[in-house]
Amino acid sequence: MNAKKNEEGLRQLYRFRRIMLLMALLVMMIISIYQYSWSLFAFALARELKWSLATLGLTFTVFAYSATFIQPFSGYVADTFGPRKVSILAAVLVGLGFLLSSRATTPMEMHVFYGLGSIGVGILYGLSTASAIKWFPEKRGFATGLVVFGFGAGTALFNWVIQQSLDLHGFRATFLYLGLFMLAILVPAAFFFKYPPADWKPSSGSSVRKAAAPAAEFRPSEMLRTYQWFLIYFCFSFTVSIVLMFGAQMKMLAKEYRLPPEYFNILLVLFPLGNGLSRVVAGAVSDWWGREKTMMVFYGLLGLSIIALLKYGDHAAAFVAIVFIAALLGGAPFALYPATVGDYYGPKYSTVNYGITYTAKAWAGFISGWLSGYFVAQSGSYRFPLVLIAVCSLVAAVVSNPKWMKAPRQRP
Repeated sequence: MNAKKNEEGLRQLYRFRRIMLLMALLVMMIISIYQYSWSLFAFALARELKWSLATLGLTFTVFAYSATFIQPFSGYVADTFGPRKVSILAAVLVGLGFLLSSRATTPMEMHVFYGLGSIGVGILYGLSTASAIKWFPEKRGFATGLVVFGFGAGTALFNWVIQQSLDLHGFRATFLYLGLFMLAILVPAAFFFKYPPADWKPSSGSSVRKAAAPAAEFRPSEMLRTYQWFLIYFCFSFTVSIVLMFGAQMKMLAKEYRLPPEYFNILLVLFPLGNGLSRVVAGAVSDWWGREKTMMVFYGLLGLSIIALLKYGDHAAAFVAIVFIAALLGGAPFALYPATVGDYYGPKYSTVNYGITYTAKAWAGFISGWLSGYFVAQSGSYRFPLVLIAVCSLVAAVVSNPKWMKAPRQRP
């Protein structure tokens, strides 16, 4: 009898983890609007309120800082008390952020309101990613890649509609409608968030490469005393700044390169789609081939793609093709690093450990937001910011060599 109950309980857990993965994917698709549709809102704000590029870049930097620095705290709470109540609160904040942004009349108000919603985005991002790490230890790269695919590709469904709404109704009505939509979807989805039992170890007959079990479950303080974490943090900071720059500055980049409107409309779909696909592909490849080798190849090609954009971006078709290739490569860190943190430091504290690691995105947001806007305001061109992130991506490829980037042998 007990054996049958255990077997039925195991089947229920297998069914629930698939539902949990789908809910996490849905949540990621919705909250991605904050990041990957900001370029559209920024252009509309500059047009309607005449705000400067640096001011708009600062709003994106506020988003990046709010969405990242909340994650260590929310991760600790979720790992300690469970994710459900935290996720419900975060869902409310996400919708509220857009509702309040529709009423903003000054840059400071926009920074505060958009930042408030960004806190909810960061919490839901961390919980969704951690759910994949914890529920799918045997396919950690693919599962996290699929979840963060939603964050990278979600706006492929929304950007065209958002652009049309901004043109027809302005940014205020668009913020308002999207805020209500977010509340209607995210709050019910948040009730599904739940972590597996502490002893959860699903069996698998898959041929997917198994990551070596960590020597121990690393607490955050122990993780921070390993040199591998600093390598991860450096590489994460610079490689993700590329897709963040396209997300924050795409409209302005297209204007500099004189991209015709019909080509830009194609990019509104292709960029988030490629960005999302890269996460699934990189995660799946890393399960089979190894995280570190996958990082080297993806980051090396990513840096070269930005150099190609600088050389050939004046041709409209080449601009679209190269940005799409960069998107196919640039989303990889968002799948590779949560899986790597789970591999190196164990799943027990993975929400808070990855939350700490994810603060690297704040530096990426600074580079792709305010700093890029400043350089463009000084020089009138995006060339220097693009050169900077291309070089840093190539350096990250070298640093990710398995000779240096490898699992700690024991706790410090």
